[in-house]
Amino acid sequence: MLLEFRVQNFRSLRDSQALSLVASGDSTSAATHLADTGLKALPRAVRSAAIFGPNASGKTNLVYALGFMRAVVAESATVIQSGQTYNVAPFKLDLASAAEPTTFEVTFVLAGVRHQYGFSMTPQRIVDEWLLVYRSAKPQQWLMRRHDADSGRTSYEFSTHLTGPRKTWQEATRDNALFLSTAVQLNSELLRPIFKWITDSIVFFGAGQTPAEQYTTNLVSDPAGRDAVRNLMGAADFGISDVETVQRKGLHQPIVLNTAIGAPTHIVREERETLAPQFVHKTATGSARFAFQEESQGTQHWYAMAAPILDVLREGRVLIIDELDSSLHPLLVRKLVEMFHGQSTNPRAAQLIFTTHDTSLLEGDLLRRDQVWFTEKANDQSTKLYPLTDFGPRKKEALARGYLAGRYGAIPFLSDFAMPSASGPTSAESVR
Repeated sequence: MLLEFRVQNFRSLRDSQALSLVASGDSTSAATHLADTGLKALPRAVRSAAIFGPNASGKTNLVYALGFMRAVVAESATVIQSGQTYNVAPFKLDLASAAEPTTFEVTFVLAGVRHQYGFSMTPQRIVDEWLLVYRSAKPQQWLMRRHDADSGRTSYEFSTHLTGPRKTWQEATRDNALFLSTAVQLNSELLRPIFKWITDSIVFFGAGQTPAEQYTTNLVSDPAGRDAVRNLMGAADFGISDVETVQRKGLHQPIVLNTAIGAPTHIVREERETLAPQFVHKTATGSARFAFQEESQGTQHWYAMAAPILDVLREGRVLIIDELDSSLHPLLVRKLVEMFHGQSTNPRAAQLIFTTHDTSLLEGDLLRRDQVWFTEKANDQSTKLYPLTDFGPRKKEALARGYLAGRYGAIPFLSDFAMPSASGPTSAESVR
């Protein structure tokens, strides 16, 4: 369960910004919208968080930062090689920030224990890395890694709670790799659950990004999976009564890379049978089956998302979607959020974090006040992230109207558009 994500000096997020999923003391909709953490100090967390703000205000940068952190943990010890650099971009609009490292930190609950893990990095190296474990009120500092730029040396401090060949892991950790990732690669069973939580529990989809529909099709081939997908498609009211799979022949074109220097890359064309989805529609006058390509884009998108959504709900993961409303009807977005709030549909307290422009989500009781966040740009173009609770809105306050009226900030300031006067010939003259 995610409690907090903190990032600093990443793209427009110059100053340290924190997205907290720790619930406030408000009891509104607690039975549906909140999940118990098992922690005395932080007893409850929200099951979803919505981030509003104008275009180019930093919403995407915030959620992308969490996906970027996950990727560094997953790949630094295996995919990234010695001497390779990271595509990490600090805030570029002032010289001081452009030269400083980027920092990520995530706080989460694993096996009933609060963990706090983070690191700072430049494109060339990992600068700092730390891990705190709260088995009691006082945290245990399992790891502290520091790089001194003046001496060029990196120092490590370990807790006795971190058992195993720590010296071997330290010596094997490259400058551009994380100690956590390296130790797990070298079979640290104590750190493996932490590594797996970060890499497996965080599921990120960027704006307009849709997973391959084959994942859902493979799920439909199993009877239990078929029932789950059918129910999910039925809940969206697409007029689909059933989902089936059929064998289809198709042209498969894997790209073969030749490792020899200067050798050309070529494509091998081969025909093979694959599973394809088929959607059953029924009316009072008859029924018909439609192929995936014959369905609407909204239906295709929802079907492709079905497998990841069902997996996240089943395993209790964290689903992050940028611009959730970009290809889904507002009522369908609302339905998805309600699925994360339902005890029967979300028994393992999975969490949903999404960015949106859909102010209708602020109406009614879909979201608690502590589930709503805003981003806006300052005059220096840096992003500020802040919660709705900073404004202390009343229980019955019209949030959507207040937001559009500018009561909470995070809205675009629009000016009149004036067509510049032409200094040359008119368009008609230019044609002649």
